[in-house]
Amino acid sequence: MSFLRNYLNKIKPNFEEGGKLHAFRSVFDGFETFLYVPNDTAKAGGVNIHDAIDSKRIMSMVVIALMPAMLFGMYNIGYQNYFAAGTLASAGFFEIFFYGFLAVLPKILVSYIVGLGIEFAWAQWKGEEIQEGYLVSGIIIPLIIPIGCPLWMLALACAFSVIFCKEIFGGTGMNIFNPAIAARMFLFFAYPAKMTGDQIWVAQDSIFGLGNTLPDGFTAATPLGQIAQGITPDASIMDMALGFIPGSIGETSLIAIAIGAIILLWTGIASWRTMLFVFVGGALMSFIFHETGASPLTTCQHFAMGGFCFGAVFMATDPVTSCRTTTGQYIYGFLIGAMAIIIRVMNAGYPEGMMLAIFFGNMFAPTIDHFVVERNISKRLKRGGTK
Repeated sequence: MSFLRNYLNKIKPNFEEGGKLHAFRSVFDGFETFLYVPNDTAKAGGVNIHDAIDSKRIMSMVVIALMPAMLFGMYNIGYQNYFAAGTLASAGFFEIFFYGFLAVLPKILVSYIVGLGIEFAWAQWKGEEIQEGYLVSGIIIPLIIPIGCPLWMLALACAFSVIFCKEIFGGTGMNIFNPAIAARMFLFFAYPAKMTGDQIWVAQDSIFGLGNTLPDGFTAATPLGQIAQGITPDASIMDMALGFIPGSIGETSLIAIAIGAIILLWTGIASWRTMLFVFVGGALMSFIFHETGASPLTTCQHFAMGGFCFGAVFMATDPVTSCRTTTGQYIYGFLIGAMAIIIRVMNAGYPEGMMLAIFFGNMFAPTIDHFVVERNISKRLKRGGTK
């Protein structure tokens, strides 16, 4: 890697003030700081906290935590196609995986090309550094959409997410709403037939000779979609836990998501308080609805279906759009978990619930933190004898 470092040092003067490529300084800086930790240190007066890990390294660790869900999602895409065609027994592991890989890869490429392209252009226009937040959003967005989502729709959703949910607020660290959630909400409300239909959860075409072309009348509703239609799901709890069910690309396998959760918690990147209390809130509400007869689903079924676990691990814990205070994280997580189950049970036309719950959680996070801080200030003033 010393060769790469020396090469970057050699061409760096061209991108600095007065260099012939100065106009592309932000592009060079974004690429350099992605590869290497910057040598710059804070020079302003006052107290500064220095850490061995910067935001780009944090984002990279989240991407690593997403790898198990992404890789299993690729395999499941192929699995569902071969299973629906009745040729699963004759297909090998690598054949199944590469079919899913070829189906998912274009979506990841479109997400990064569109999202990073807009961020690069925005940074050039504003004369600012390229921000790193889209490293995570760029991979989460493809994982929370159905495999049948057209690429042009995905491109529109990524553009909407970056422009209207990040850059107009000031970029990474200033956004109110999670960009990945915003992208999915854009698709859900703008193109509902492509996000909730029965045919979109399984890739229906052959790719480079892999997979099978399924008949036009083929349907494959998710377990939550079947329940919303009054149909008992044909998938077992074990299938749901392993992930062998129709669904969004990265949301089906609880085991893969659990591996990602362990990575995030072990590295201290995600808040265990937020993550835990999403499940506490969801468990309490699902228990109440089940005991009162309002829902036939148990807590385990709610957690195993849809994007509940994926949202709890990877999106509710987003440090930018979630609560910052310790007490606030408990409240924030509980609110999201409870609201997700309430939406699932009370609104038959919207069987998922987690996306909208996180969106509302993002909306209330600043308010929750405000009241927590004000309460702490009030308690300290009382201890000090000030009214």
